Amino acid sequence: MEQTMVTPRTLSGFKDRLPKEAYAKSKMLKSIMESFEKFGFAPIETPHLEYAEILKKQGSDEIQKEMYHFLDHGGREVALRFDLTVPLARFIAQHKNEVEFPFKRYCIGNVFRGERAQKGRYREFTQCDFDFIGTDSIGADVEILQVIYQTLFDLGLRDFTIHINNRKIFNGLMESLNASAHTEEVLRIIDKIDKIGKESVLQELQEKTPLNLNSINILLDFIAKTQNDDALELLQDLKSFGRLNNTLKNGIDELSTLCKILEPLIPEKFYKINLSIARGLGYYTGIIYETTLDTLPSLGSVCSGGRYDNLTQNFSKDSMSGVGASIGLDRLLAGLEELNLIKSNKNVADALLIALNSLEYGYKIAQNLRNQGLKIEMYPEITKPKKSFNYANSKGYKYVVVIGEEEEQKNTYTLKNMESGEQFNHLQLKEILQKIKS
Repeated sequence: MEQTMVTPRTLSGFKDRLPKEAYAKSKMLKSIMESFEKFGFAPIETPHLEYAEILKKQGSDEIQKEMYHFLDHGGREVALRFDLTVPLARFIAQHKNEVEFPFKRYCIGNVFRGERAQKGRYREFTQCDFDFIGTDSIGADVEILQVIYQTLFDLGLRDFTIHINNRKIFNGLMESLNASAHTEEVLRIIDKIDKIGKESVLQELQEKTPLNLNSINILLDFIAKTQNDDALELLQDLKSFGRLNNTLKNGIDELSTLCKILEPLIPEKFYKINLSIARGLGYYTGIIYETTLDTLPSLGSVCSGGRYDNLTQNFSKDSMSGVGASIGLDRLLAGLEELNLIKSNKNVADALLIALNSLEYGYKIAQNLRNQGLKIEMYPEITKPKKSFNYANSKGYKYVVVIGEEEEQKNTYTLKNMESGEQFNHLQLKEILQKIKS
């Protein structure tokens, strides 16, 4: 009976990564983790799967539609996490007696959303979250912004903008229009303004909310007040709106305090007040952030987040303040590659070692070089030099160490620079090390 072959394919919105791309991603991750740890953020891990009720209580209606959920083998309703923040809230409530507060954590892992796949946007993607839990201090908000700036700067980026807003400003504005009951619905639509434009947002607000045209125009005119690039001057201009209610005043005052502290910490060209960003997730309560690459605006936000003072309310009676952000690693990787800021190498080693006579001797010398701090790949066969050198070329190796019968007898080695074609004969191990590391 002939065996039926299965066609190898990946689901839409999911992808494999070849070694060169996976290596580029791992280098990015290393840099990102080092940036987080500069500020004292410690790693934690949470499961990919959670009880569905944990995730369903926090996500917006749109997120609910995109969530992957099903019954497991025990008949329990479970779901794949759609972000790393809701699992963090569960983690804090569950382990609050085992961690120190204020608690600074980072978590890196894959999350899942059944949204429309596009460039740099997948249904399974990696998030790098960093959060500051257990303090109301504006200093925590400032530090999250510092980490965003430091992380992107360490990755080689020099043209990016952190857009900053405060949900209290929008909430206060809705309060002044006697429309607080519709805040979440309006926010969800406003959050799309950069994607679909002001006119489309106006039309959708008219069709899907009870707001009249005058109220809609007040909202849209207010969030358009981002023409002044000087954050403190813009906030001074907005202070008159603080008379409308305390919610609006508190939001403007918080942003003013934030920007005063930020002024000597981050060059002003890297951040601006943007009243149009809303952050669609319903758990944000204060200052919010979105970061875009100036030369690739169509890529969308590569790092976003904000303050969520009531996040743990579904899991604990204790009110736990929190503020954090998340780097969308896959989208950022796509941007860095387009800007030629990250190289997708085909190999991770410093050199390829080719033994022409004895595998036993070759493996011994390869390990000696590793013990001296080099990354060495050993070609696993005794074969014609042409074949092994073709392999070195296909992998993009700059250096190849060659050991033939003569080299074995003299305890010396040949080093070839595959880029220049230059060859060095009868080298000692220390000379190999010097040339490869130089």
